[in-house]
Amino acid sequence: MTDMTSRPDRGGEQPSRPPAVQTSVPPIPEQAGVETSAPLIPAQTGAERTADLPEAALPAPADVPPTVASPATDDGPAPKPDRAQYAVCAFLALVGALVIVDATRIGHAISSADPIGPKPVPILLGILLLVVAAIYAVDVARGGTGEPEAGEDVDLSSPIDWRTVLLLIGAFLVNAVLIERLGWVISGTLLFWGSAFALGNRHYVRNLLIAVALSLITFYTFAIGLGVNLPAGVLQGIL
Repeated sequence: MTDMTSRPDRGGEQPSRPPAVQTSVPPIPEQAGVETSAPLIPAQTGAERTADLPEAALPAPADVPPTVASPATDDGPAPKPDRAQYAVCAFLALVGALVIVDATRIGHAISSADPIGPKPVPILLGILLLVVAAIYAVDVARGGTGEPEAGEDVDLSSPIDWRTVLLLIGAFLVNAVLIERLGWVISGTLLFWGSAFALGNRHYVRNLLIAVALSLITFYTFAIGLGVNLPAGVLQGIL
């Protein structure tokens, strides 16, 4: 029986073989010297990609109507004006008118040192009072009201302390009556001391010393700084 294939060691020819199929395998990035910045992620389907998106990036459904802003709610009826505030407006207007009328009675005392004279300043003050009264009246008519006191140590429900109010009024009246007779230093001392007593301070000696110091300071401030001599009274020639 003869061999169908001849062996090379016996001098026969080597039979032909089918060519080998080479499969190309891509090199691993680490072996090829390429650094990868992110791991390879397998491809995802459309449904999976949509599920990973945040809610803000999802497209709005076509059948959902756009939201319509609701109309602003009514805050209720407009506040009524506080008619008691009109009395304050009338008082300011009355004071402004009186200041203007009184200023017109001032003579034209014009000198080289004062070319304007004493009349324009009170007239300007009266006009400003009238303007403030008009603006205040317009604000009250539009519903403007003052904010109540919201201090921690203020009880809005407590009654008015008429004793303190009357003592303060008495201190000012005593000063007005005695300022020409006794002079500013004495009447001013009584004013400062009486005001401290009315407000509840009971340090009599300390308050008296402070009142005398304040009276002397204001007396010399007006005399030296402003050139206005306050009444000296019984202390004329001493001060």
